[in-house]
Amino acid sequence: MIKLRFVILLLFASITICKAQLSPKEITELKADLIKAVDDSKLTNNLWDKLNKYPNKTGLITAYAGTLEALKAKHSWNPYNKIKYIKESLQTMQKAINLDKENMEIRFMRFSIEHFTPSFLGFSKDLAVDKKEIVKHYQNNNFGVADKDLIKNVAKFMIDSKRCTADEVKVLKKFI
Repeated sequence: MIKLRFVILLLFASITICKAQLSPKEITELKADLIKAVDDSKLTNNLWDKLNKYPNKTGLITAYAGTLEALKAKHSWNPYNKIKYIKESLQTMQKAINLDKENMEIRFMRFSIEHFTPSFLGFSKDLAVDKKEIVKHYQNNNFGVADKDLIKNVAKFMIDSKRCTADEVKVLKKFI
């Protein structure tokens, strides 16, 4: 009887853990919603609330939550809250990177947050590291589960950011 209860408990726990993640379709929808959230504070808050209800988040889901925290900073009118949300965002992004160091998409999200954060605030300390990691993925043609659109869009953003050297731009241009 105790073994049966234990097996049922394990089965329930594994189902709960599996449900804590998003399906590929849900991730595609989330990415589309993230683009809309750039100009919609209500959507930003709704998505952030939804993601933070998930236990045992993957690095990628954690990074999406961090990106939404950065968007909360963008939408806030209060300078104190803007700084608070950016700090929280970058802490969340570091957690995401710690969970999945080799994920180019996570590195790109942190790079883009730091790129758009005014440098005088001192929150752009990982730009060079992330740029190096992103370019390394392109040099090694190592994109994990990233789709072609993401690969192309990241390369274009990196070039447009004007933060890449001429040699790095050559590597990135092959993917546009």
